[in-house]
Amino acid sequence: MTCKEMILSEDFQDFLTYYVLPEGTLTDDLSGDAFCYVQVSGRLYSVYFNRENLPPLSFSGYQYRYVTELYGLADEFVWGTQGQQFDPQPLNASGITPLQGEPLFLTGRNVVIGFADTGIDYRSPVFRRQDGSSRILAIWDQTDQTGTPPEGFLYGSEYTREQIDEALSRADPLETVPVTDENGHGTRMASAAAGSAVNGGLDFLGAAPDADIVVVKLKQAKQYLRDFYLIPEGVPAYESNDIVLAVKYLDSFAVPFVRPVCICLGIGRSFGDHRENSALSRYLAEVGSDINRVVVVSGGNEGNTAHHYSGTISGQESEEIELRVGEGTRGFLMEIWGDLPSYFSVMVRSPGGEEIPVISSRLEREVEYSFIYGRARIRIDYQTNDLTTGSEVAVLRLQEPAAGVWTFRLVQEASGYGVFHMWLPIRQFVEGTVEFLRPNPDNTLTSPAYAQDVLSVSAYNSRNNSFYVNSGRGFALDGRIKPELSSPGVDISVAAGTLRGSAVVSTASGTSLAAAIAAGGCAQLLQWCVQDGNEPDINGTRLINLLVRGAARDASQSYPNRTFGFGRLDMEGVFDWIAGIVRG
Repeated sequence: MTCKEMILSEDFQDFLTYYVLPEGTLTDDLSGDAFCYVQVSGRLYSVYFNRENLPPLSFSGYQYRYVTELYGLADEFVWGTQGQQFDPQPLNASGITPLQGEPLFLTGRNVVIGFADTGIDYRSPVFRRQDGSSRILAIWDQTDQTGTPPEGFLYGSEYTREQIDEALSRADPLETVPVTDENGHGTRMASAAAGSAVNGGLDFLGAAPDADIVVVKLKQAKQYLRDFYLIPEGVPAYESNDIVLAVKYLDSFAVPFVRPVCICLGIGRSFGDHRENSALSRYLAEVGSDINRVVVVSGGNEGNTAHHYSGTISGQESEEIELRVGEGTRGFLMEIWGDLPSYFSVMVRSPGGEEIPVISSRLEREVEYSFIYGRARIRIDYQTNDLTTGSEVAVLRLQEPAAGVWTFRLVQEASGYGVFHMWLPIRQFVEGTVEFLRPNPDNTLTSPAYAQDVLSVSAYNSRNNSFYVNSGRGFALDGRIKPELSSPGVDISVAAGTLRGSAVVSTASGTSLAAAIAAGGCAQLLQWCVQDGNEPDINGTRLINLLVRGAARDASQSYPNRTFGFGRLDMEGVFDWIAGIVRG
């Protein structure tokens, strides 16, 4: 069995982890049909094991860090009326459009903006030059196994600019390059970040209209993982393994001192330690700190979902947390994280008053209970010493819950002062309504927005400078300032198809579009630094610092704060700061 077949097979379980192994530990002849691996970076491996040789999937059985993560789209799925006129206001508010003209002419020239998402409608005029040729350097379609994978990768099909141009010259381009974007999310992001100046920018304009574009169409997560996380049918969900390989591919287009790369991700998950010790976050930090790279990540749209609760318990006392579950909810997962040195026991009471006994975290194993009244089943999986943080983590998996108010009582087993956080999945990963009755909207950025050396972006309404109510909020639980900036993310003009050869313009909202606009601004700055020779050795950390220094701030607010971070994206402000111009 080939490694490609293992990567795609439901019979193989996926792992993404950092290893320190003696040379020669992993060899092709050793693996056989039992497992295979792909080296992502020096110590990061994507590994695929035959499930016949493994115990059932659980967090305590494998350790939390080794269970593959699933990510969803940071999109609101709320569209404006299609066929609208293009509105440049969000780009103007970000100080982007003034820099596109004299004297700097910053349009992202010779800069690559890369996306790992749902694909792209490469036929759209907003991704083509005036002569009709494509601005897309390459597409790696992980879902298409009919073509040739990129060099160094084992699955999917790669299509180059030459192939795309050939396809565009044909009556049916999809016969030559069969890449589509059924969801439209990737197309919306790419158009906001790097859409061409159609009709001189009157009909459409992206933040970096001359940037080169590279796209990875992510394959959907394996069904065994969707079942494990109780993902509703038809909802896009992506594995961390495929995402890191996509980032590796996008990063390969960087040529130091010649062609910088901005990687833009509009995906997220609400689970994890919210400090960012996951393998994906660590890899993004590795890429973002490298020369001529920057990684931009959306902050998610979980701020108004009532999916986060936090509390403190003094001594060996307890606290009750109420959770409303709506009709038709198939099931969901919930994570409880306790900060060192605290650890907690959990009691659960159904809406009908039936209780399961207090379950001690010292069990360090998975326990399951079925309720007598109704069909609800709950599985509680404890790990008192997470390998990356040392914190306690409990994962509750509730299936077929009765509608009504569920009560969870946390009892602190240690003495002293105990801090805990509870998170539900991102909105689209729950079928039905599930929400805390007393939620906390803070600490609701989605992973990997907490990663080091990565630009994390929340969203605001650029027409009145108000914070976007659904946007995730900071900070990181270790005190780091996340998000760094807020960018326009409400009613953004995006490409929404093609009609008689012309782009159809619509509006959409969400932090993925805020990240896209910020990525376009980063491409402008990368052009000035690298292509124009003003700071050719810049890396992501330095670039983020420049963006922070130039951010727009209101006198009525104190900064940094949990919503806007250090302020609003302002590319004009960045260059004013560089030039030493003091604004009044």
